[in-house]
Amino acid sequence: HEKGRALIALKGGQLKVVDKDGKTLDTYDWETGKAYWLDADPPGQMHGDVNDTNETIEVIVVELK
Repeated sequence: HEKGRALIALKGGQLKVVDKDGKTLDTYDWETGKAYWLDADPPGQMHGDVNDTNETIEVIVVELK
């Protein structure tokens, strides 16, 4: 993500952000109905989102242009 982005949690939960080696970079606890701001990622950073729970997380993400 080269730009900042807004996130709205339709169904909140805990989400981990991990690098390509599986190392946790960040953990988010999103509350249903709340909006959040996420800054741009460092240049060249690759990551994945991991939901380690049995609950579904639903979000809308709008990345700024």
